[in-house]
Amino acid sequence: MSAPLTVRPQPLPGTPEAAWPPGTLPGTPGAARRPEPETTRVTVVVATRDRRERLFETLPQHRGPVILVDNASTDGSPDAIGGAFPDVEVVRLDRNLGAAARNEGVRRAGTPYVAFADDDSFWTEGSLARAADLFDAHPRLGLVTGQVLIGEQSRLDPVSEAQAAAPLSAPRGAPGPSVLGFLSCAVVVRREAFLQVGGFEPRLFVYGEEALLAMDLTTAGWWLCYEPSLTVRHFPLPAGRDRSARRRIESRNRLLTALLRRPPAVVARELASTVRDSPAALWDVTRSLPWALRSRHRLPPAVEASLTRLEK
Repeated sequence: MSAPLTVRPQPLPGTPEAAWPPGTLPGTPGAARRPEPETTRVTVVVATRDRRERLFETLPQHRGPVILVDNASTDGSPDAIGGAFPDVEVVRLDRNLGAAARNEGVRRAGTPYVAFADDDSFWTEGSLARAADLFDAHPRLGLVTGQVLIGEQSRLDPVSEAQAAAPLSAPRGAPGPSVLGFLSCAVVVRREAFLQVGGFEPRLFVYGEEALLAMDLTTAGWWLCYEPSLTVRHFPLPAGRDRSARRRIESRNRLLTALLRRPPAVVARELASTVRDSPAALWDVTRSLPWALRSRHRLPPAVEASLTRLEK
């Protein structure tokens, strides 16, 4: 077991009072307290890797049962979190599954609805209960996404801004405007719907994994809606990861997603974009090409038309 942290993390700006009682340190059994669940209908699934310190800041903010899926961390996160948060179910994976780690959390959840959070984000008070009410009232609702406020300044994430202005009309009776994309840290899903379509595709790993899931849920007949009264606070750490590696993965995933679901013209467009933006990603796509072609099935015309409208 790794040694406990020796510094007391500061509460994130705009959050409730610190979760650590005076004189306690994170990483010690029973040190942390979390608020009472605002609903028993939603489980919060957090996927993480090597973000122990950040978890000590964000886990106390979750207002529901939590399943933490650890992607083979090397910083002692599972032991530290398990000791400090005995009410959090910690799932230890033996390898890094990326975004697909969330699939294991959903499978283990015992609630009809599951909210996703990153290790640097949390849902604000009242959001989980409101989301559960929406699902209860709308049996065809498969996914609802809320607005994301970034950092201490609570800047509206550009994705949320785009969702609010999306030109897609909502189905009759839907609780909000339709979307065909989302940020993974800002969605609540109906567990049945998520498992029906297979969840996040493991081969996409991370960065852009949401697009394929959105397409498959919509194709299966589920509603995907934006509801700005549901709010996520997101506190990303300063940039320190390899941006060129991220750009390569994002390019690969866009092209693979097009190969899996989109018409030849869109595949050609994404191919040209990949050649321009990240030629190295072509090698990654080539290695996955047999799988992509075996798994390819075109979107229904109505779903493809909606995507085309969004891309104009």
